[in-house]
Formats: sequence, structure tokens, C-alpha cells
Amino acid sequence: MNKVLSPILFLLVSTMAIGQSTGRVDKKTKEFFIVTNPKAEYRIFGYQFPNITTKKMICFSTYSYDVRDNLNKCPLGSYFDTSFMREGDKIVYLGIVGTFAKMNYISGSGKKTQFYIPKASFVIK
Repeated sequence: MNKVLSPILFLLVSTMAIGQSTGRVDKKTKEFFIVTNPKAEYRIFGYQFPNITTKKMICFSTYSYDVRDNLNKCPLGSYFDTSFMREGDKIVYLGIVGTFAKMNYISGSGKKTQFYIPKASFVIK
């Protein structure tokens, strides 16, 4: 009986760990950020529209091959976390659209680009 329950329990625990939110939105400023956690593995994409089949606009990943060469050719870039973005750039939360959150990437020069991140990828605190 234990031989059967052990793999099932392992799968349940590992599924919950993978599904944890990585990003955070500051409740007051509405700024979105991801901080590096050496114990977590994640790959979060921001999409052109609230649909995962649309163009990938930005990538946050713990995998160096995603980030190093911008493997997914994201126009806003690929980063390990938000601290790796260019100085002056920030991401602001605009609201919920179905199962996605609408975000605004604001460059240091003031240029704004909207994209969408799955709601499961972040929490508001």
C-alpha cells in the first residue's frame, strides 16, 4: 500500500510547488516584480493578447538558455527576474482580463507596451 501512495503523494506535492505564484504586484503602486528564488524553477511569459497562442512579448525564467539568447525572441526581452530589466524600466498592473492580467511595460524613456500574464503567475500583496 505504501508503495502505491508514495508516488501519488510525491506527484501531488511537486505539482503544488510548480503551481505556486512567482510574481507579485504591490497593492499600493501596482508595480509587478519577480525576485530571484534559487529554490524555485519558473518560466513565465507575457503574451500580446490574453491568449497563450499569441505572440510571446516577455519572458521571465530561471533557465539560462531562455534568457541568455532570448530564445523565444520576445520583443520586450527575457530576464531571470525584474531586477535584470534595463534601468528605469518597470511593469505596472492594469487589471484582470479573464484568466489573464493586463500589464503595461514602461521603458525608461516612457514608451508603454501592453501585454498579458496568466493570473496564476502572480499574487497581489
